[in-house]
Amino acid sequence: MTGIRITMAALGATALTLTAAPAMAAQAGITDEVTMTLGKNGTLHVVEKISGSSGELKRTFTTRTRYDDDNDRLYQISNVKGATLAGDVLTMKGDGTVEYDVKGAVTTSGGVEELRWFAVNGWNQQVAKATVKVDGPGQVQNLSCFAGELTSAIGCTSASMNHTATQAEFEQDNLPSGQVLTVVVGYPKGSSEGVPILDRRFSLASAFTLNTVTGAALAGLLVLLLGGVALLYWTRGRDTRVAGHEKGSVDPIQNGHFSPPDGVRPGQIGTLVDEQADVIDVTATIVDLAVRGYLRIDEQPRQTYDAPDWMLVKLPTASVNTLLPYEQALYEAVFDGRDEVLLSQLSGAFATHLGKVRDALYTDVVKQGWFARRPDTERTTWTTAGVVLIGAGLLATVGLAWFTTYGLLGLAVVIAGGALAVGGQYMPAKTAKGSAALAHTLGFREYLFSGELGQVPDQHRVELFSRYLPYAVIFDGVEHWSRVVASVTGDGRKVDNLYWYHGPAEWDLSKFAGSMRTFTTTTSGAISASRQFRSL
Repeated sequence: MTGIRITMAALGATALTLTAAPAMAAQAGITDEVTMTLGKNGTLHVVEKISGSSGELKRTFTTRTRYDDDNDRLYQISNVKGATLAGDVLTMKGDGTVEYDVKGAVTTSGGVEELRWFAVNGWNQQVAKATVKVDGPGQVQNLSCFAGELTSAIGCTSASMNHTATQAEFEQDNLPSGQVLTVVVGYPKGSSEGVPILDRRFSLASAFTLNTVTGAALAGLLVLLLGGVALLYWTRGRDTRVAGHEKGSVDPIQNGHFSPPDGVRPGQIGTLVDEQADVIDVTATIVDLAVRGYLRIDEQPRQTYDAPDWMLVKLPTASVNTLLPYEQALYEAVFDGRDEVLLSQLSGAFATHLGKVRDALYTDVVKQGWFARRPDTERTTWTTAGVVLIGAGLLATVGLAWFTTYGLLGLAVVIAGGALAVGGQYMPAKTAKGSAALAHTLGFREYLFSGELGQVPDQHRVELFSRYLPYAVIFDGVEHWSRVVASVTGDGRKVDNLYWYHGPAEWDLSKFAGSMRTFTTTTSGAISASRQFRSL
């Protein structure tokens, strides 16, 4: 019985040994014999003989690594034989031999030409034994190898060269699936004339690199572009100068009556001064139409917490056919077929007519010969050109930053576009006639605020000072001139109303300054609220 038990035990041990052997063999992994030859053109020809596989083999090549702060290094695989390559994945049906070429594996470092390639990597099975032999176009200057992860600094099992230093040999045992055997061999500079293949990596720091080259290019481009914008303004945007005698003093009183310089109306003056048809020009024109007898302004009675309001009353005796086109457009916009309208009701159809008022004002200043082209069209043209240049600069910035390190040059175009867009607001230029009219206008403003009004007969003071008022609205002097108007009447005595402005029952001229200030503010606000005039 004892002999039987020993025999059975021996048989069991033998069975276990036989069972474990295939398992150990399955875990042993493949054998990879690699032969690499570096040619004169820098192309590395690789032959790999694979044995011991347990089925289909796949290898994922490492074809991109970091080269420096700005670039990645590429390795290009081509001319594959004995396997199929899809992207970076090589597929073999089993044991066999595969050949391929690698470009980009050579770079120059100091006085040495260095071959670096991941001779064994990316296999989906463990590599039990790897041998690598490297032949090159010159004598080996140095060699090294690393095993493990891609960035591993751990040396491989062995590295050596033959006695003539023309062939390098490397070995590595038990390389796990997915890990890398990197071999590095140095040759004399110029041996193969190979160069690395670099792919620029995008980063904001490198895209907008500031160095001697980019700085000089940026400065030169800015000078060129901004100089062009300045030259454009110098040749197109400057007002024509006028002779010194055109700037003489202005006396708007002729035979005791008001005579504006050059016969210029308040709305025209406002457009001439700031080159824009804006809300204050329209407000001043409404006051001017009242002072000249085309309408009357009636202040409405109100309780303590009521909002102030005014009734604009059409005067039937007025001859509207004598109005300038922009004045007639405004007159029609205000009344729109009505004989009277509250200021608070100026909405709806009023807003749709205001665009005509603006167009008529711009057309008028060109007709007067003060501008060669409509100021609004001139601003729009150059501002649009500036915006387009900004867009082109942004596209150029993105393109230059993505593909080069000259992104700053695109920013120069953006800056120039911004300068043109802003400068476009100053491009309308007055003609010599317009500059002369402006000189007279500025002289009138000085006269208006000088306090030296001359000897004006009492019977003309109300009419004269009232005629000043719309111009004071343009020149932001409503408060001052409202007090002047309120201080006199036709016979030198205070009265309750003016011929063009009526107050409620409890109102008198002592309140006119406050009423006029509120009226102009409210009217400008009502016009600003109209969509057609908001952006003037």
